[in-house]
Amino acid sequence: MKKIAVFTSGGDAPGMNACIRAIVRGAAYHNVEVFGIVRGYNGMIKGDIIPLHSQSVSNIIQRGGTILKSARSKEFMTYEG
Repeated sequence: MKKIAVFTSGGDAPGMNACIRAIVRGAAYHNVEVFGIVRGYNGMIKGDIIPLHSQSVSNIIQRGGTILKSARSKEFMTYEG
């Protein structure tokens, strides 16, 4: 099975949850497994990854922000990062 991951970084913007929901639903239609990386780049560094299913995104459109949370990471701003 194919797998993809989605994350949100930087500041929140309107429509982020709707976008996450569309990705998860579209992926499910094409039999692709989806994971969410929580807290943006920090979650990528720390391995904070959760599975996303149609049920987990079924009621998120009207919620503000992003269910995955977002964060900037200074570790990615360095040459080593």
